[in-house]
Amino acid sequence: MKENKNSRSENSPDLNPGPQLEQPVPAKKNWRNRWENIVRMGLGEVSLRIGTTIVTVALVLLVVWVMGRFYLTGNINDKKLAEAAAPTVTATSVVELPPFVVPNPVDSTVGLSRITDLHTLLPEKPRYDITQYTVVEGDTIFGIAEKFNLQPQTILWGNLYTLGDQPHNLQPGQVLNILPLDGVLHRWTTGEGLNGVSEYYGVTPEDIVNWPGNNLSLDTIGDFAQPNIENNTDIFVPGGSRGFVTWSAPRISRSDPAVAKMLGPGYCGVVVDGAVGNGTFVWPTTARYISGYHYSPETNHFAIDIGGTLGNAIYASDNGVIVYSGWNNYGYGNMVVIDHGGGWQTLYAHLLGDLLPACGSSVYQGDMIAHLGSTGNSSGPHLHFEMLSETYGKVDPTLFLQ
Repeated sequence: MKENKNSRSENSPDLNPGPQLEQPVPAKKNWRNRWENIVRMGLGEVSLRIGTTIVTVALVLLVVWVMGRFYLTGNINDKKLAEAAAPTVTATSVVELPPFVVPNPVDSTVGLSRITDLHTLLPEKPRYDITQYTVVEGDTIFGIAEKFNLQPQTILWGNLYTLGDQPHNLQPGQVLNILPLDGVLHRWTTGEGLNGVSEYYGVTPEDIVNWPGNNLSLDTIGDFAQPNIENNTDIFVPGGSRGFVTWSAPRISRSDPAVAKMLGPGYCGVVVDGAVGNGTFVWPTTARYISGYHYSPETNHFAIDIGGTLGNAIYASDNGVIVYSGWNNYGYGNMVVIDHGGGWQTLYAHLLGDLLPACGSSVYQGDMIAHLGSTGNSSGPHLHFEMLSETYGKVDPTLFLQ
């Protein structure tokens, strides 16, 4: 028997049950789904930041509310705590002031004292005129120059007719010209031309004319070749310079010692020969310190002044022949010059006159040739010692002495 398709047993399941009711989804699963959707949209990080901010603000507001509700509205009920917190007030003692009496303005000394300072500091003003300075004991060219903020050579260049370009001519009591600034003092001679004079000193004619202290004017000076300047007028040359007039001994060789005749009676006029130096030089006296001037070409002092006591021994610095022995007319006093051969000579000045070697005699290194003195233009006992080479000229002895 064929089974009826439409007939179903009571117990067979329904293959097409029809619409059924939707089961409820748990809340936890709904939140998760929503978060996953937010993440898929790329808003997960932004949502976290916003959520964190909201939570933080809520916590802050909660703390403020709690503090205001429970802690900031309380009252102090404890009387002891209130008394302890209250400040202690102490009565201030009142001191009665004495009555004010108006002082007598005639004889009253009551008041503020004021210290009177007689040394008022004024700004330094430019100096245009030549001033004078009187030399005192112990002065040197360097010291005077430093005192007036000048170069040492300016002291010599301003006093040619007093010092003769020789620092040893400086003596106490002399009145020196102090120039307003570094330069040269020129004594005008009729017939000189302003162009030639200015060129000699390394300046321009206008430098001389425009200097206020010279009292000159381009309107009245006239022709530069024959300017209207009075004879023997001292003219300051600002910034000028010149060579020195040298009065010290020239090269005195054993072959021609008479060349020193102009220096004074100590010259030797006989042509002689004798000992020759070994090229080394020993210290020429017992003391070993500089007492006055060092070797300083800027002050025309091409020597060293070695200190000591009057009568100290003076020694020959090297082997040689005496080519000058006696008085020098140009401030050196008693002087000895030794020709060592090979173009070298040494000079010893301001000596005592009791023991001087004879002209033409040979001396050897370390021989005693004189006593230390203070003759000639000397401010005290010392040895003026020079070294001269035909090759190098006047050299600094401290570079050669042993």
